[in-house]
Amino acid sequence: MARNRKLGRTTAQRKAILRTQVTDLLVNGKITTTLARAKETQAIANKLIALAIKEKDNFELVDTKIIRAKRDANGNKVTELVKSKNGKEYLKVVKEEVTEKRQKDMPSRLNARRMIMNNICKVKDEEGRNIDIPAKLFGELAEKYSQAGNVGGYTRIIKAGPRKGDAAEVAILKLV
Repeated sequence: MARNRKLGRTTAQRKAILRTQVTDLLVNGKITTTLARAKETQAIANKLIALAIKEKDNFELVDTKIIRAKRDANGNKVTELVKSKNGKEYLKVVKEEVTEKRQKDMPSRLNARRMIMNNICKVKDEEGRNIDIPAKLFGELAEKYSQAGNVGGYTRIIKAGPRKGDAAEVAILKLV
């Protein structure tokens, strides 16, 4: 017996569709799709959220030395005038070394992060910056669902009736 729906696609196409839908669901909180795709997407999304809840606190804070550009009060980089070997002058950015506390994932959380990245796509926001979906899962969504205390059931399917063009059953999949 088959474990998942084929959705009338080849394996690569099916995985790409599901990966995109899971990504859209996690970024936007709600998607509209056919009922069969919604059920497959729901299974993947619930699995990823459960994994994030399990591994949300599995990290340690470590001190990291960082060399970065020194900034003035306005946030601009501080520069200094320097002479090169051949006598030309140029502006050089002044560097400073600071120590920061950073999160270091434990091995099981790192594996969970990689599993999440295998099931989602990279997304950019309106300004062109990358959206860190694993960070959103480990932070915002894991915190929200772990406080609720329920196990599973992180998404809900609402049937929206047949589609006008081909009468396919349409459903709305949303995070609870």
